[in-house]
Amino acid sequence: MTTTFGINQIISHGFGVFLFAAVVPMMRESIVISHWDLAAIGALTQLSYLGGAMLLGVLGHKVNSGLLVLISGSVTSALLFVMAVLDDAKLVLLVLTCMAASAAISWGAIVELISRYARPEYCSTCLSSASSGTAWGYGLNGLIILLVVPLLGWRSSWVLAGCLGAMTVVLTCLLLKNLNQRSLTKTAPNTGALSVRQLITTIMYERAAFFACLICFLVGFAAMPFSTWLNTYLAELMLPPALGGYTWMVAGVVGMIAGFLSGQLADSKGHGMALLLVFGGFFLGMFAFVYNPADFAVFAGVGYGLMYFPMWGIIAGWVHKYYSSTVTMQINGIGMVAFGLGGAFGNLMAGVVQDISGSLEGAYWVITADALLLLVLAIHIYLTEREKVPCSFENGLSS
Repeated sequence: MTTTFGINQIISHGFGVFLFAAVVPMMRESIVISHWDLAAIGALTQLSYLGGAMLLGVLGHKVNSGLLVLISGSVTSALLFVMAVLDDAKLVLLVLTCMAASAAISWGAIVELISRYARPEYCSTCLSSASSGTAWGYGLNGLIILLVVPLLGWRSSWVLAGCLGAMTVVLTCLLLKNLNQRSLTKTAPNTGALSVRQLITTIMYERAAFFACLICFLVGFAAMPFSTWLNTYLAELMLPPALGGYTWMVAGVVGMIAGFLSGQLADSKGHGMALLLVFGGFFLGMFAFVYNPADFAVFAGVGYGLMYFPMWGIIAGWVHKYYSSTVTMQINGIGMVAFGLGGAFGNLMAGVVQDISGSLEGAYWVITADALLLLVLAIHIYLTEREKVPCSFENGLSS
């Protein structure tokens, strides 16, 4: 189950969200894609991802999660094939926007399915390992650029991604059939969902739900501008472009490993300990980076990979301690919205800082302060989670 859903993450996020950024320089050699087109793609795909996450949080419980994974996987796979034949930037924008919404819906449905079917003692391991499929997608994108595109052209990358997506849909069908057969031998789980009003009240007043969404916002505020402006900042410092490449390569490799290990830590030692590790590593990486970007850019990549890829699974596993699988999916959807809003504000902050000061150094100090706040929250959760008593909604809806 974990492997199959991790491959779904490779398809939906690794290819559906991030492959374009990897191959766009080659695409621009044969398609007219202006800077305005790229700006529109960045903005609209972000809004589309937010829209998909919001729909999932509000309406996702009304549709079978397995069906959502299959539909989103099929849509993404078909659109990956479509990308291979496009020659119009406006159509590229439309397809990428659809894939972004599909990616958000796919991950939320995966959270519900793993929360429902995974053994409780391995739930966070399964969730964080599956979420790190995005890191594997990063790595595959690099291999596609190095090995496939030079021989067969950029269109072949989308065809290959589409083929892998189609295979993933078949694997997912087989997995869901097995899970459905397994569920027939068990008592049906409590899948009661919160109304929109209850969901808002839960997020505002209950500790686990509130902290989960707050953490997602703060991660978005730090992670999105860090990745968006990194190469620009390195160029500003007149550092070699290869440094940025090494940083992202290391981030992807660390993310591949961190998902499984941090999930195991969450299941064995507690989610507070796992959050303490990933946010502590992220803060150390950022602090070293702002102190000396030339020497510690790659170390910042280590901290980024340690935090960003497995964080989603750790948070979902922590929330599932207090809520049913369906409510976990709803809260996760709102958490993805909070992440997107945090990313938008973070990028806006970086742009304002650069416009006022003419440098991005201040922006990276703000990101470091945000990383420190995440570490403080992790310390608080670690010190208090064993004393936590579930609240009203949590008592009623815990699985």
